[in-house]
Amino acid sequence: MSVFVGYTPYRICADHLTVGGMSTKRKIRIGFLIFDGLQALDLFGPQEVFAEANACAGRTSCEYDTVLISPTGKSVTTESGIVIGAHASFDTCPALHTLIIPGGSGTRATKITQDVIDWINEQSGRTERIGSVCTGLFILARTGLLDGRTVTTHWKFVEEAQQQFPGLSIEPDALFIRDGQIITAAGITAGIDMSLALVEEDLGAATASEIARNLVVFLRRPGGQNQFSSLLRRQSVATDKFSELLVWISDNLTEDLSVEALANRACLSERHFRRSFKAIYNESPAQAVERIRVDIAKNWLMASSAPIAEVALLVGFQSADAFRRVFERLTSINPSEYRRRFSHKPHAR
Repeated sequence: MSVFVGYTPYRICADHLTVGGMSTKRKIRIGFLIFDGLQALDLFGPQEVFAEANACAGRTSCEYDTVLISPTGKSVTTESGIVIGAHASFDTCPALHTLIIPGGSGTRATKITQDVIDWINEQSGRTERIGSVCTGLFILARTGLLDGRTVTTHWKFVEEAQQQFPGLSIEPDALFIRDGQIITAAGITAGIDMSLALVEEDLGAATASEIARNLVVFLRRPGGQNQFSSLLRRQSVATDKFSELLVWISDNLTEDLSVEALANRACLSERHFRRSFKAIYNESPAQAVERIRVDIAKNWLMASSAPIAEVALLVGFQSADAFRRVFERLTSINPSEYRRRFSHKPHAR
């Protein structure tokens, strides 16, 4: 059970806390809505990010105060059977800077009453940011706060969410998306990525990067990065015959990746290689190479300020024009627009 020690209901939503007449660091209070059937990792992952941020407190201008809030202030039980104690109820909840709603099977249960929806709507007028992780989107969508916004959720639940909430614009591949006050994440480890992005907003990129290293996670994956890349899709289909070849392709995009060269590397005749590859992946080797190049190009576009022409060369295209044509054919958007939508860095054209 989570134990709440030393909680004092100061107003520290995002102000300097004054204790005994002395001004201390700026405090940012992060509230987590908890309920029966929540996914523990959707809660604990983001919590650890903010805890690590406080471990860097000696070198930063503010600290985080995290509060677990249940409707009545009672303990809740996660999907995996972990009992978590609440710090506050809806009635006793202190002022929040950010509210985060985790996912889990409980998000679609009848226990999520109208009182919960009303409380979130009340908080939306008081908080700077509201976020959801995974199927926490289902709770947040019921408030109407997502209407007309671009959002994301775990890829397994995109179709269900779209059916229940047809007014939403759901980006099925993004890890997390910020649209105004609202930030939505795909789920599980994407909640960590989202929280790192929030820390970067508050404390800067250097602190967020240090936290990522301490947690041994990717040095802040860009929000628009694909949840489930084409390379992983192919590896999940077959983990033996061509899996090593696919990894080699992704690591050697500027090498000769012609069908002839790949067949030689697989120690097969070109004809047999084509037929075997198509039978497993339902596309030609050349098509697979294009998709892998575009997947990795997306990461370059979001995580760097490199010009489009340079990204094209890095992923093995002979020209920026060829890169643009393939990228737009596979994604229905050109590289510059993709970068504009998802990158947090200055853009180079």
